[in-house]
Formats: sequence, structure tokens, C-alpha cells
Amino acid sequence: MAEFRKIKLGVFGAGRGRAFMKYPNEPIGLELVAICDKNTARAQSVKNSLNMPDVALYEDFDEFLKHPDMEAVMLANYFNEHAPYAIKAMKAGKHVLSECAACSTLKEGIELCETVEETGKIYMFAENYPYTAFNQEMRRLYQTGEIGEVMYAEGEYNHPATGSGHASYPLTDGPYHWRIWNPTTYYCTHGIAPLMYITDTMPKSVNAVAVALDSNVAKAEQINRIKDEGAVSMVRMDNGSIFRLMGTGIPGHSIWYRVHGNRGAMEASRGKGYFGPGEVRVWHEPLHLTGEWANTPSERTYYPSWPAFADKIASAGHGGGDFWVNYHFAEAIRNNEQPYLNVYRGCAMSAVGICGWLSALNNGAEVEIPDFADKVAREKFRTWDKRPYHETYETTPEKWLKPSIVGPDDYEYYLKAAFKRCGEAYPPEKK
Repeated sequence: MAEFRKIKLGVFGAGRGRAFMKYPNEPIGLELVAICDKNTARAQSVKNSLNMPDVALYEDFDEFLKHPDMEAVMLANYFNEHAPYAIKAMKAGKHVLSECAACSTLKEGIELCETVEETGKIYMFAENYPYTAFNQEMRRLYQTGEIGEVMYAEGEYNHPATGSGHASYPLTDGPYHWRIWNPTTYYCTHGIAPLMYITDTMPKSVNAVAVALDSNVAKAEQINRIKDEGAVSMVRMDNGSIFRLMGTGIPGHSIWYRVHGNRGAMEASRGKGYFGPGEVRVWHEPLHLTGEWANTPSERTYYPSWPAFADKIASAGHGGGDFWVNYHFAEAIRNNEQPYLNVYRGCAMSAVGICGWLSALNNGAEVEIPDFADKVAREKFRTWDKRPYHETYETTPEKWLKPSIVGPDDYEYYLKAAFKRCGEAYPPEKK
């Protein structure tokens, strides 16, 4: 570990970004110096609540990047806008911690990788679900060889809205918000990331099918989006194993992971609570309990311990994951070494959702996922630049993808449904 020093951090996005503003001391040492948000009232409110009078506030991202001595930037802006801001920040000499997703198209992913390669700046994908206690423990167990090599794994991140109407669901702010337009495969990194982290494998291709409503428009008053309710993705990994992903908006929360190796299996126990009880269950067939594993119990269930810093994690969000993301980002900068969740893994995890949606639109056909670390192999994906968001249609309609498998290829169809759901008149009044 490099000598401890504080790293001056700026946060772009005062809402979700608040989780990255409170770690100025050891063992993390990210010292907040600036906040950038188009909603200045929200940014000021967050600043006041943190009791940090010296923190600067910005509305303009370019001016934010000029803040004196700011070494790193945390991107907590909209899901579909991370890559362009990450590229701009690294070209301005800043290290980047980026929320999900790393990129919204394969073309963006390639450009993001090239920027990391060209600038040499630290880039970390802020995927927090690998860092729960049970997922870190399953990674440790996997590395011991107890369950052998992964053959099959399952990751569920199913997180439906709990409000009864649009006003009670604060994560959207109108008919143009990205959450309304995001296809159901896109928010997949909480499902795939822990499995990749546990097994050190990479995705090669995906077959996905969407759980579709009979009619998005007919159901628009019951849901807070115009996309399908969920999806199942079958991801082929680079060792030949298959990972099944399930999510993201079917009623009934489910955050759960299971790994089957060729010598046994392990899973996070199911139960009440956001992450269940937090236990790890490990089990084996008798024929595999030989040799060095002869004294291993055939089955055991236990609560894992944190690998370190247990006294500092209690208040961290996402089952402690927010603490570890901040820690590993700061350590990567101090050590000048790219973190485990580097740009190649971040783009690959995000591409599972992008390519999964292309598969779903083609009746579950297999779609290749780029090897972002291979400069030659990734080149054939450079022109793939389609998106499902409203601003894509407004600027480059030929690049627009529909957000549901059941509706027509008609932007107006979805736009009307989005306005109806948000209780706004359509067409909107011109300002």
C-alpha cells in the first residue's frame, strides 16, 4: 500500500453522489472539494447537511473540472450519460469513478477504453454489489478451489418500484427521464458483477428474453415506465460456463447469487431483508469430498466476516458496498494501479445489458459481447451506437431503439405513454 495521503475529490450529481462525499479520513481519504449539479438548490442542501462550508458548488461541468487541486471526479449523473463525462474528465487530467452504467453503447465503451489507455488515468467502475460481505466471502471461497471451476451461476437483481403512483416514486422526474426509457436488460450490472468478481470470468455472448406486458400503453397507468417488466439473460462466459441473470422490475424484490462449480456449490441465503439474512451456504456431493477436501463438511451455512474495516462499514449503503468502492478507488490512485473493476470489466458488464437488449429484440438470438481489452477484436463494434432514449430520437432518429419488445417501432407511441404515466398533457406545451 502506498503512503496514505488524502485525495481531493469532486462529485458530479448531488443526489446519488452523496454516498461518495463522506470519507475524508483513513482508510479511504477522499476529501470532498467540489459538487457539480444542475439543480443548485439540491447541491446547496447537500452541502449544508454535510457541514462543509468550503466545498465549492458548480452548475457547469467544464468549470467544475477547472477546480483547483481537484485530483479525481466521481460521476453520479444519469445512467445513460456517464461515458462522455468520464472521457472529458480524464482528458482534463482527472481520475474517474463512474456509476453504472459505464457506457450506453458499444461505441461509447470503445472510446472510453481508448481514453483510459491514452491518458493513463485511473478509471474505476462503481459497481457496489460485489462488495457485500457474502459476495466477498464467496470470492474468497472460490479462490481456495473448494467448489472447483464455475459451470453455472445465477444473479438476481430484481428491484421493482414500491410506490402506487408517479409522485411516490422519486427516482424519475418526468416523461423524459432515462428510467422510463431504459430497456429491462440494461440495468444488469448488479446481477452480473458479483458473479464475475467471484469467479474471475468475462462475458462472451448473451441470449436474452424480455418479460413483456400485453400492451405497454394499456398498462401505462399501473407502472412508472413504458418498458417491459423484466428479463432473463443467459450469458456465456470465457471459460464456457453459463450465468443466468434475472431482473429488474417484476413484483417481489430479489437480490441473490449462486455459483455451481465442478466440485460443489455456494449461494447467498434467501430470506427477509434487502440482501436476505447475509449468510453463505456451501454444499457438496459426497464424491467430491476426497483428498485435500476429505474433512470438508458436506453442507454448512454461516455468517461471513468482513475481510477488514468491520468497525467502519456499518453506516455504508448497499450492504457495505459503497464503503469498499470508495476504498478501492482511493487505493488505486495512491498505488497508481488500475483497480479490479477497471474500464474493461466495467464496459463488459454494461455491454451484457446492451447486447442483451439486441438479443431480446431478435427473439433471444445469441449476440456477441466485445472483448474491450483487445484493441483489434473490439474494432468491429465501433459503429454500434444505438440507444433507446428520447434524446437519441430527437437528435439522431436512425440510432433510436424501442424500449419494449411488444410495441411498434414508433417513437410517438412510447412518448405518449410516458406523458400519460407522468400525468402530463400530450403534446407538451411549447415554451
